[in-house]
Order: sequence, then structure tokens, then C-alpha cells
Amino acid sequence: MLALQYTGHPFFDIGLATIVAYVEKSHPLDLTEDDLYRVAEYIETYYTQQPLTSFLTVSLMNSDFTQPAFKDKAERRREYARLVAKNFGADAPQTEEICVFTGWPALGRSLSLKKDKEGKDELPPGRAYRQHIPLVTGEAIINFSSGGDPGLPVSGEALLCLQFFPMGCRKCSGRLLAIHSDNPKILLAAAREALRENKEAITLARAGGETKLPDASSSPQTLLVETLLAMELRRLDAHEEKQPYSITAYHLTNSGQTSPLDEKSPPLRIYHLPMNIVRFLRTKHHPDYTQVWQRLVERGWERPKPPKKAGEGEEENALAHKGRRNYLYEDIFRLPDTARAFVMTYLLRIPKRHVPQADPRSEYNLRQEVNLISWQFTALFLEEVIHMDKQRIEEIRQLGDTLASYVKEQDDKGFFHNFYKVRWPDDFRTLLIRANYKYVKAGHTPLIKLEPYLAVFEEGYEMMQPNWKFARDLVLIRMIERLYELNWFSDHPDALPDTADIDTTTLDSNATTL
Repeated sequence: MLALQYTGHPFFDIGLATIVAYVEKSHPLDLTEDDLYRVAEYIETYYTQQPLTSFLTVSLMNSDFTQPAFKDKAERRREYARLVAKNFGADAPQTEEICVFTGWPALGRSLSLKKDKEGKDELPPGRAYRQHIPLVTGEAIINFSSGGDPGLPVSGEALLCLQFFPMGCRKCSGRLLAIHSDNPKILLAAAREALRENKEAITLARAGGETKLPDASSSPQTLLVETLLAMELRRLDAHEEKQPYSITAYHLTNSGQTSPLDEKSPPLRIYHLPMNIVRFLRTKHHPDYTQVWQRLVERGWERPKPPKKAGEGEEENALAHKGRRNYLYEDIFRLPDTARAFVMTYLLRIPKRHVPQADPRSEYNLRQEVNLISWQFTALFLEEVIHMDKQRIEEIRQLGDTLASYVKEQDDKGFFHNFYKVRWPDDFRTLLIRANYKYVKAGHTPLIKLEPYLAVFEEGYEMMQPNWKFARDLVLIRMIERLYELNWFSDHPDALPDTADIDTTTLDSNATTL
């Protein structure tokens, strides 16, 4: 037994998990040297020819797999494959240096073949560089190297994992999307999914004489959420135990043409989904929320751009090169900082202005989509995403029910209209006081009592909570749902707000406060 373990380093872990998936095992501790040789044979067979020689330029650029000079030198590439994939086990030479990934002795063999051009030194034994490990420095570059000594010492086993790492990633927007998790089962599931898709794509490409693997049809963040939900559905079918976990994805290219200082296109972008957001996403498969989730997701897809000229034949998909986006999925990555903007956009259906033509959020319309308003889903969001106290959630719901009953009973369209239109805390407080006075004067018990009101909107004497508008939006969601259930909007179709009636400052400025 090899006793290989996950280390927490995404490239190594994903490569190791992909090896486990390839040999159909369930854990790295189950691996044998025979299993590693099976993977090494795959590398020697397929990494040395198309379409993988093109695919590997994303992650193992400047390796002998991808060098154009060796395009017609099949034996050279096979020799290099044996060098980086088959130097492991008890018979492999070792150095006194320690592998940075496994803690085992580093490989005692140079990771370069004899050069065609005389006069160039071989690489130091066991030292790996950019052509072996994505995103590290190249040969002879001493910047950011410990003691000015470039390269990283690696064992033969670690080197094999790093070579197989690309097979556990998805090709997305011309780069690799690598999914890592602190949960070994999720890590393995993501690697297995990517390996399955890559093997299928390789088979189809070879059958069709193609030299490149196709890009994923979705953008990186959208693809990450789609992958997570697909894995969760399979786990649900398998009745696996649900354990909390987080996910971090790395969208990367090893190309030397990109700069870390380039904000628009850096070589690496990192997307993180913490445990509470993952738990929120997992409810998509819960029967209580599936229907709402599905309708919200359907209305979140980016619209294809229209053809430049009418009558040009079939419309070309202008989004194909970068992957289609789902704005709902991508806005999830900005939570919980943009919680109020998320609630206004997706749970209150308030449109966003000043967005590209392809952005579907510009056409959200509460009057036309009132059937999408769901307090049950909103309460789930409050509990899972921003960890709102359950008691406060219940108080908001009860206040929404109370005000909805008042509007229905008194047919007070003016109060409902002003409730969502008012922008200043004093005006809002006055609105509630007048409604309370009107209700009591009509012979009823007080509509709004002090303690529930304070719990929802205020934090001290005549001091509104900083996020009182957010609380007002939540009460409004419950009011709208109840009034819709009571068919009040059938008689008052113009009571629901249009864009001009809603304070969209939060949406227009991308404010992050609640």
C-alpha cells in the first residue's frame, strides 16, 4: 500500500482524486503501485497525441507534451511521459530533499531529457518547474523562490498526481476549472465527474479527427454551481449521508501571456462557496423548494445576443466562446454581502437598470411575476445565508400577515402603496402610526404592537435599525404573498409597484450593506 493522502493543496489533491476515480477506488489509501502504473500508461498513450497535446497547453505549457518542436517526435514525447509518470515506487532514485507535497524523499532524477541542442544543462534532480506544476515559476527564475533556489522538490508519486491533475478539471472559457473541497467525498465526486466528461470528449474528438476538446457551455461560476447541484442530485439518489462542506474552485491558465496584475484576465481566479451557501444551494433538490428554485433559475439565464443583421441565416451564438451565464448562480458568489440586493432582485423581482442587453434582470417585473414571490423560500434564505435569528424571521412573517389582513379588510390601497414607496425612516414610522390609529378608531385592537415593531425595525429609542429598509422589504414579501393568496390583486392590479415606485439605490450602486 502506498499510504497516499490528501494534503489540502488543490492541484495535488485533485490529481490524486482523479487517479482514485480512474482506477475506480474510493480512497487514496486503497491505491496500489499497479493502480499508479495504469494511470501512467494512460498518460504515455494519450498525453502524447491529440487532442490532449492541445488540452495540456492550458496547464502543462512548455512541457515536452506540448512543445511544437516535438510535434512529429512521438518517441520523444513517450520518453518524456515515462520520465514524469513512471518514476515512483521503491526502485525510483531519491535525493535528500523532501517533497513539498507528500513529505517523502524527492525524486533523484532530472525532470528534463537530454536536449537536442548541446550546451544546456539538465534540470537539478527532483526539481519541478512551471512545465510540471501549473502557476509556479519557470527554470532559472529566482524571484519568489526560497533562498533564490528555483524549482520545487517533488516525489515521483506527487509528480504523477500533478500530471493527472488536468484530467480532473473542466475546460471552461479556454482555461481549467478545478474544484476542490474539504470533504473527501465531494472532492472525489467532482474529480470523477470531470474525468468522465473529459474521457467522453477525448473519445468523440478522436473519432471526429478533432484536435481540441470543446469548452463547457457555461461560464465558470455557473458551471461550478451546475456541477455542485448535479453531484448533490446523485448523492440524493444514492442516499448518502449529508455532511457539511465548502467548495473552492480555481479557474486558471498556465500561460505565460497573462499577468497576475491584470484585473480583467489574471492567470487565476478563485471562487469560494462556504458551507452555509452550499447548504442553501442543496435545498434546490428539496421538494419544498424545487419548484421555486427552478422558476428563479430559468429566469436567470443570460439571453443570446441578436444577430448583427437580419436575414444573415442562422444566428451565431455570440456567447459560445465564453460560456452562457446564469446571473442567479453568479450572484450567489457575492453573498452574504449583497443580501439586500439579492432579495430585491430575485425574491421581490425588482429589475436592475443600466445592465447589458443580455442581462435578463433588466426585465424582471413584480406585477407580471407576483406568483414567484415566496415567503417560505425567503425564510430559508434568511436562515441559511445571513443566519438571521429564527425568532426575528417569525416576527417579520407575523407582521407581514397582520398588515396584509389590514390591507385586505380595510381595502387600504394607499397604505400598501406608501409602504413600499416611502424612503425615510420618520415617514415610515408615521405611516404605521396612522394605520394603527385608523384601525383602533374603527373599533379594533391595535394593529401593530410596540414589542414586535421594535424587534423588526428599531434598535433603541427613536432609532431605526441601519437595515430597516431590508426588514421592510422582507415584510413586503410576506404581505404580497398573502394578498396574492387572498386574491386582493385581482381587484387592484395596479397596486403592485413598478420600477419608478421602488428605491433601487441598492441595486444601481451595487451596495453591499443589508
